[in-house]
Amino acid sequence: MSEPPDLPDGNPDLREAGRLSPMPPPAEAGSRSRLRGLAMDVSPLRRHREFRLLWVGQGISFLGGMVTYVAIPYQVYHLTGSSLAVGLLGLVELVPLLAAALVGGALADALDRRLMVRLTEGALAGCSACLLLNSLLPHPAVWPLYLLSAAAATLDGFQRPSLDALVPRLVEREEMPAAAALQTVRFELAAIGGPALGGVLIATVGLPATYGFDLVTFAGSLLLLSMMRAVPPPPDAEPPSLRRIREGWDYARSRPELIGTYVVDIVAMFFGMPMALFPAAATALGGPGVLGLLYAAPAVGSLITTATSGWSARVHRHGAGVCLAAVVWGTGIVVFGLASELWLALAGLVIAGGGDMVSGLFRSTIWNQTIPDHLRGRLAGIEQVSYSTGPLLGNVESGAAASLVGLRGAIVSGGVLCVVGVGVAALMLPTFWRYDSRTGTGEPAGRSVA
Repeated sequence: MSEPPDLPDGNPDLREAGRLSPMPPPAEAGSRSRLRGLAMDVSPLRRHREFRLLWVGQGISFLGGMVTYVAIPYQVYHLTGSSLAVGLLGLVELVPLLAAALVGGALADALDRRLMVRLTEGALAGCSACLLLNSLLPHPAVWPLYLLSAAAATLDGFQRPSLDALVPRLVEREEMPAAAALQTVRFELAAIGGPALGGVLIATVGLPATYGFDLVTFAGSLLLLSMMRAVPPPPDAEPPSLRRIREGWDYARSRPELIGTYVVDIVAMFFGMPMALFPAAATALGGPGVLGLLYAAPAVGSLITTATSGWSARVHRHGAGVCLAAVVWGTGIVVFGLASELWLALAGLVIAGGGDMVSGLFRSTIWNQTIPDHLRGRLAGIEQVSYSTGPLLGNVESGAAASLVGLRGAIVSGGVLCVVGVGVAALMLPTFWRYDSRTGTGEPAGRSVA
């Protein structure tokens, strides 16, 4: 709401009649201005129908996906009793995802991006149906969980580049920070509600109904995707090929700010990703209901950060922001590992999630503001490789570490190594640390850039 006009003091009758509200005191006006500066910008949702349909549809899909995200590790741990077996889920997902993301990036630059999302969304619904069928068996098998996790990772690798590359075609360039925040808050709402709901469903109605819920959510997302208009590739787009994939890699390697986002995130997630240990931690803290809280806690921190993300538009040193936020993530993981009470463990995960969210906002802004549209799909595939490799390998690392040094030792040492590793990466990547969005380089904003 705009402030009332500054009228002369000689109009007491108008003020007394209620036709004009009194001017707020300067301190109050300043407080309101600061609060508005913190509020999240939702204008892309109001202005762009296609972005709105995509935002709602993927929110529904993410909610169901996060329910399954809790259910699969729980079922593996329930059937095997091994944290290492849970961590190996990341390993079987990694290889197919790496290959599929690179191919999916090339396809995103050559085909209708909306069509790619629809096709892969339907195939992911098929994976959920197979998980449901396996859970209905008298003695569910473990191997289908690994096989279907690998299949879902492959489909995600094909889908995510097209999904990420859609957004710059749906909103204006100056709206990208706001669009990134909106995408994140959508995911975080699902990441809070999904695990909590998944824990409740597992504990009350069992795994079949839990997988069935995920299957139902796909119907809603596919309906909204079908309402979107096509997003065809540029007229001069070439068919996917190894040469096209290599062009994407060459471009990424030529941009220090992009390399920095990949390296810092991989380092932070490889050492500081403890989610493979959540089922074991939940067993000691109260069972499936607690498991949902552990998975949801980082998303709570992310949501709080996103909801107050208006300040991020005033930050231009995005490289330093990514590094410092990754340190906050590692610090939160240390708090989680040292905690002996549930509330403190959750608080540590909330802190970690807030740091991860800040890192994600700045990384997304760097990507979307510096990458040309004709390379957007292929670079989105590389981005997916970067932000998926760390967590997947991190889950394997944490599961193996827990078998050697115990649950608490694995979590705490991972958080400490995360902080140290990010510090080393910042020292080795000075251009990334100095990156300033006003110049698009590692040079100060006031310096002339050729």
